[in-house]
Amino acid sequence: MSEPHDDTGSRDSRFPRWVYGVGDEPDPRFSLANERTFLAWIRTSLALVAGGVALEAVAAPMDPTLRLGAAILLVALGAVGAVQAWLAWARTERALRRHRALPGNGAAPLLVLGLLVVIVLIALGLTL
Repeated sequence: MSEPHDDTGSRDSRFPRWVYGVGDEPDPRFSLANERTFLAWIRTSLALVAGGVALEAVAAPMDPTLRLGAAILLVALGAVGAVQAWLAWARTERALRRHRALPGNGAAPLLVLGLLVVIVLIALGLTL
């Protein structure tokens, strides 16, 4: 017969403590939804990095300076997206644990602006 699971030490053993060490344990559905959002941002970040690498590796028929600029910006946006994913996950998890309003996503406008710049660079590079 199996023994009951003792999870009294689970709060102290989870990383990062500055997230899990505050407040009450939220409904698992909310924590799992937060994790799915984090993973979606990570997938998006990986796609941005892959797009930047592919743009330069394929050597699209466009101005090399604009192509390199767009590729670097895509990789940088991917890095920003990954950091934003982690910070947003942590802020949301802490808010859930403290029964507070969920925080906004401050990096999304930056990512949208960056993507618009990439689109302009690629469009200019293809037309010049």
